[in-house]
Amino acid sequence: MIRVLLVDDQTLVRQGVRSLLGFAEGIEVVGEAEDGETALAQIAADHPDVVLLDVRMPVVDGLEVLARLRRMDGAPPVLLLTTFDDDAVALDALKLGAKGFLLKDVRLEILVDAIRTVHEGRTLVQPALTERIVRSLTDAADRDPADASDLASGGIEALTDRETEVLRLLVAGWTNKRIAQALELTDGTVKNHVSRILAKLGVRDRTRAVLKAIESGLVGAGG
Repeated sequence: MIRVLLVDDQTLVRQGVRSLLGFAEGIEVVGEAEDGETALAQIAADHPDVVLLDVRMPVVDGLEVLARLRRMDGAPPVLLLTTFDDDAVALDALKLGAKGFLLKDVRLEILVDAIRTVHEGRTLVQPALTERIVRSLTDAADRDPADASDLASGGIEALTDRETEVLRLLVAGWTNKRIAQALELTDGTVKNHVSRILAKLGVRDRTRAVLKAIESGLVGAGG
């Protein structure tokens, strides 16, 4: 059973999400909080498996909750669920450790899959949102290439030519299988390349690898 804490300042939203998740097998809502301060106290006391967190809240907002959780041992994965389609907020949330970012208009099955995904230690961001974040990062690098160069050389172990090639295809949104077919490699070889890329970039999943690669100026959006 995945134990979920709902954090949203709107009572109706919390009640609605709780009711919907009641239909999901293997998921249990174990608490609710109407602001970030209350949420942090409940996380420390109840140790939920996953936190569904709103961004805009009184007292302490969602980004501040993420910042404080980074200093907490054993903090649960956080999935941001918000009405604000804001790329800058999404990027800030990912940098602060959010494992997922969804808009509140998603279907129940997508929300349930997202909860299970972040509970398993993976990251989930809606593809359209990821593409816009990547594009905005690329635009920023184009405006200040010197800054991007500094980031690229800041503690990132050099990638081989093949790893860079694989990374470009990851940025373009290609799956391991499609990369393997394009480069005439086995699926296992591509998986090993991806693992080494993650290790060299100091990240734990593909989404963060893409974001770091673009932000650091290693590759451009779409390769």
